Amino acid sequence: MVHRAYLDGTFGQIHYRIADFENEAAKPPLICLHQSPKCGLEFENFMLAACRDRIVIAPDYPGYGMSDPAPSEAATTIPMYAQEMWRVADKLGLTKVDLFGNHTGAKVAAEMAMTANGRVHAIVMISAAILTDDEREKFKDMFTAIPLDEAHTRFRTCWKRIQERCGPGQTLEMMDRSIYMNMMGGEAYEWGHAAAFAWGKSFEEALTTLPQRITILNPQDDLTQSTRRATSLLHNGEVIECPDWGYGFMDVFPKDTANLVLNKLDAD
Repeated sequence: MVHRAYLDGTFGQIHYRIADFENEAAKPPLICLHQSPKCGLEFENFMLAACRDRIVIAPDYPGYGMSDPAPSEAATTIPMYAQEMWRVADKLGLTKVDLFGNHTGAKVAAEMAMTANGRVHAIVMISAAILTDDEREKFKDMFTAIPLDEAHTRFRTCWKRIQERCGPGQTLEMMDRSIYMNMMGGEAYEWGHAAAFAWGKSFEEALTTLPQRITILNPQDDLTQSTRRATSLLHNGEVIECPDWGYGFMDVFPKDTANLVLNKLDAD
């Protein structure tokens, strides 16, 4: 069962989900790090499948889900997210952990490992934004915040993008939950994307230097081509092509995802 709870963070409360596994021989706890502008809810079905031999935790970054926000966009950075995620680990008494990061979460995982290297066992990422300058500008334009208006342009635009990117097997209910997570970000819903774009070079450096095994899953999404560029950067790891998976695959194929992620985390 997945439980929900809060703990104190730098900017207020941090909300998190946790699936417990009570066994002295359990594997390292797994911290799941969400994409922008989602929250830990995107991992819930995955958590139910992955907690068979370890504790699985999925926090909401400050400003997303049900966590209190940072005071400004300037204060919202990948290092801040990483610091707050380590705060969650510390308050839960976790020392050595595995990390599973999705899009923005891949960068948060890399920064967590860079700042507390000895505490991270292995990392699995979904996609890697190794972007050209042109691609970075294109994504920045796409993810510029849309002001609220009476026509609800923000909602309509977000829903259109979710429809256009509907992954194999994704249901309307899954898509509805996706836009629900977007809207929970409020006026700060695009701060996470801005933080991720600003951390591009640091991410590439992390991939080339981190000693942990890093496995990058490459589904069919907006980052498929850019993710393949990570192959030549990885100091220790691999890119695994997942051509049958698209957006929402953790909801559509939770057991398959858990099997793949856990096998890669246990590989060494």
